[in-house]
Amino acid sequence: MSKTAVAFRHVAFEDLGSLAPILAALGYEVTTLDAGCDDITGPIAREADLLIVLGGPIGVYDAEAYPFLADEKALIQNRIVNDAPTLGICLGAQLVASALGAEVAPGPVKEIGFAPLDLTTAGAASPLRHLAGVPVLHWHGDVAGLPVGADRLASTVACHNQAFSLGSNILGLQFHAEVDPVVGFERWLIGHACELASARIDPRELRATASRHASILREAGRALLLEWCEGLRLRPRLVESTRFANLGKAPVTSKPL
Repeated sequence: MSKTAVAFRHVAFEDLGSLAPILAALGYEVTTLDAGCDDITGPIAREADLLIVLGGPIGVYDAEAYPFLADEKALIQNRIVNDAPTLGICLGAQLVASALGAEVAPGPVKEIGFAPLDLTTAGAASPLRHLAGVPVLHWHGDVAGLPVGADRLASTVACHNQAFSLGSNILGLQFHAEVDPVVGFERWLIGHACELASARIDPRELRATASRHASILREAGRALLLEWCEGLRLRPRLVESTRFANLGKAPVTSKPL
C-alpha cells in the first residue's frame, strides 16, 4: 500500500509548490482538499500518513466567520495526540500552534518579502540548517506564540517564532519554503495584489528579488523539505484519542510571541 499525503489548501495559488515532486518521489499518493469547500473531517485526512496545512489570507481567530477553521484545528489536535506527521505552513503553522494552546494574533508589522532566518541551536541541528543565510519568502501579518513543549527553530526581527517543532513528526513553518521563486510565484503577486498595494510594496521589486535568489532558494527549500519528510516516523493508523481531550481548549500559557 502506498503512503498517503493530504494537503489542506485555502487559496488555489498557495499550493504544495516544490513539495509536490518531493512527495511523489518519496512514494506518496497526494490528495489536495480545499478547506471550506471539500470535506476535511473524513478519514482521508484523519488517517493520512502525512498532513500538510497550507497558507491563506484568513486568521486562526476568524473561526466565527469561517467555521471550517474549527474543524481544521480539531483534526490537527487529533493528529498531534497521535504523533501523526503534520506540517503547517504560514496559516497552517498558526493552526498547529493554536491547536497546541499557543496564542495567535496580528503581528506588529506585515512581513512580506525575502529575508534570512536567525536559526536557534535546535534549528541549526535540524533540516532548517539548509536555510542558513538564505533569504526565504515571508508573507504574513499574524504571528504565533511558541507552544509549551515545542522547540523554537528560527526567528526574525518581525516574528520571534518563525519555525517550531514538536518531536520529529510535527513541524510549523511561518515562512514559505515550498514556494518556487520563479514557477508559480507570479500567481502570488496577482492573488495578493490588494495586500501588496495596501502595504505599499512594489511587485516588480519582489519579482526581481525572487529571480535573483531563485537558484539558492529552490535548492535550499527542497533540501529542507526532503530531509524532514525522509525523517518522519509514520504511524500504523490514527485513532480517536481522549488522552488530551482539552488540548488547545483550556487556557494554556505559551511562550512569548
